[in-house]
Amino acid sequence: MAGRVSRSLLNYLSRENIFRDKKCLRKSVIFISRCHARSLSCAVQPDVSSYLAGKTYSEIYELSVKDPETFWGSIAKERLTWTKHFDQVKDCHLSSGKINWFPGGQLNVSVNCLDVHVAEDPNRVALIWERDEPGSEVRITYRELLEMTCRLANTLKGHGVQRGDRVAIYMPVSPMAVAAMLACARIGAVHTVVFAGFSSDALAGRIQDAQCKFVITCNQGVRGGRYFDLKSTVDTAVKSCPSIQHVFVAQRTNNSVPMGKQDIPLDEVMARESSVCAPEPMDSEEMLFMLYTSGSTGKPKGIVHTQAGYLLYASLTHQYVFNYTPGDVFGCVADIGWITGHSYVVYGPLCNGATSVLFESTPVYPDPGRYWETVQRLQINQFYGAPTAIRLLLKYDESWVKKYDRSSLKTLGSVGEPINHEAWEWFYNVVGEGRCPLVDTWWQTETGGVCIAPLPAEPGAEIRPSMAMRPFFGIQPALMGDKGQIITGNDVSGALCISQPWPGMARTIFGDHKRFAEAYFKPFPGHYFTGDGAYRTEDGYYQITGRMDDVINISGHRLGTAEIEDSLDEHPDVPETAVIGISHEIKGEVPFAFVVLKETATGNQQAVVDQLRHLVASKIAKYAVPEHFLVVKRLPKTRSGKIMRRILRKIAMNDTSNLGDVSTLDDPSVVQEIVEAHKHYRSHANNK
Repeated sequence: MAGRVSRSLLNYLSRENIFRDKKCLRKSVIFISRCHARSLSCAVQPDVSSYLAGKTYSEIYELSVKDPETFWGSIAKERLTWTKHFDQVKDCHLSSGKINWFPGGQLNVSVNCLDVHVAEDPNRVALIWERDEPGSEVRITYRELLEMTCRLANTLKGHGVQRGDRVAIYMPVSPMAVAAMLACARIGAVHTVVFAGFSSDALAGRIQDAQCKFVITCNQGVRGGRYFDLKSTVDTAVKSCPSIQHVFVAQRTNNSVPMGKQDIPLDEVMARESSVCAPEPMDSEEMLFMLYTSGSTGKPKGIVHTQAGYLLYASLTHQYVFNYTPGDVFGCVADIGWITGHSYVVYGPLCNGATSVLFESTPVYPDPGRYWETVQRLQINQFYGAPTAIRLLLKYDESWVKKYDRSSLKTLGSVGEPINHEAWEWFYNVVGEGRCPLVDTWWQTETGGVCIAPLPAEPGAEIRPSMAMRPFFGIQPALMGDKGQIITGNDVSGALCISQPWPGMARTIFGDHKRFAEAYFKPFPGHYFTGDGAYRTEDGYYQITGRMDDVINISGHRLGTAEIEDSLDEHPDVPETAVIGISHEIKGEVPFAFVVLKETATGNQQAVVDQLRHLVASKIAKYAVPEHFLVVKRLPKTRSGKIMRRILRKIAMNDTSNLGDVSTLDDPSVVQEIVEAHKHYRSHANNK
């Protein structure tokens, strides 16, 4: 069988002229036989690798942290299709943030996600596009997705996109958006997907930072029964982006939009292109994509992920964290604008030859049963979503869940933030009927994939509510103390760090490696600092306790408070602001803004607050608009001028019984001023 599989793939590659020349094709032959291991996945659940076959979870995990080179090297050889074998497994130095995996190796990510599956089973469904209107789903086979990707890749090349160029993708969840990501990967361009809910200013800032030359977008998006313009947002953004050469515009709706000299009608031009495009052999450590995430400073940072290591980690975690088996329909309802969509809608599932759901709508459109009607209709086996949506849905009657058949479900997953007990119990017992493992996954944009989750584990191992629990293969957590010491033992808390590199981790911040090293590796030398705190239970399990910096988690999306403050401070009547995060029963956290106004504006507070809401929405996105605005005369500051956000957070949360030491403040009387202002604010809000 191995010979037949290898020859069929080789014949396909040769017939379709996928590699640019015979020399490149000969190179690809070296590891084409590796596809055999992957072809077996059509019938049975494969082992991590043949070298690790038959070992228990504990044995595999122990090997992965004690001998990572053997562990990751054996997996990389078997799970990925290489055009040139890597020279060594890793070359990493956490002290400087130098991360290299599989140096010397070459592959193409799109080949691993498309061509290898087309060679074996071209009519297997790759994507099920669950469009906004229920019952209008569209199925895309691997052959169709490959052809779409190649036509789009040829279109990009024909309009000047070259290897290494950065391409911004500003699109709703759709097959064309997936093809755009894969087309960039195919020709060696670097994509940066920008969430289609971001404003023109936020889009422009990311385009400028990444030095993008091209944008791929749609005329409009559709969500929750409503249309929203995308092309007009891009038009506004690119006015301040002189680097942009072309804007490729796909049609999501039948509505026409103004087209300028830079604009390319994507569907029309793609139809004239060939459905065959030779893939670029990419070095393991060349950039695959950039994704912007907020930090504790005002400027979002472009997190860089590279080719082989990221793909391998996304593939492995997709299979083992969610108990994915060949033939399953994998339902991750995240937007492709976030890392969850990258790793568990696109790259992880497609590398594994899975059928991946693209969910365009909302959990309550046209009613609160939308998710579960979709599960029944599409026969979804794994359902992966955010606690925010679960908390929203548990407010409705259980009949919205129970009226639909959910027997296809095998695994439930939670992502984006720690899931609270009430939501966990409802998700597990009502949605999963108490029979589906519920994996509370912890990971970040920077980690590339799930790092701590209840699965994989030994058969029958317990899963505890609201707890990530177990580190994934190769992940070695460490809890660190205030003085940089490793906290040993169990029933302890500390700063969550990871003490060994893993293939999926980010490589740098685009254009600012110094910031990358200082943010993630300088706080605790020799360790990757996650920015989160964690508790290790008496049994050695891990529970995430939340952020340790000025980053808040709104509906599963990280947002730096400094970024909101920067927007608010642009108002001419606002000399100073402080934004903190407070808990919210649905969204997890929401921003609370303390605003100081100039004396000339104090008589017109409501008008200024309304303008501030609009300012944040236009500068960042609607979801970033603070839930609360409290106008105060001044902010609590230390003698050195630092704002004491700890005090503001306690006041906002009505926890004024223990404000802690205020003696370090320049004027402690400011605290009582703010407490009284907050009482008045609450009283006014309750009377509305």
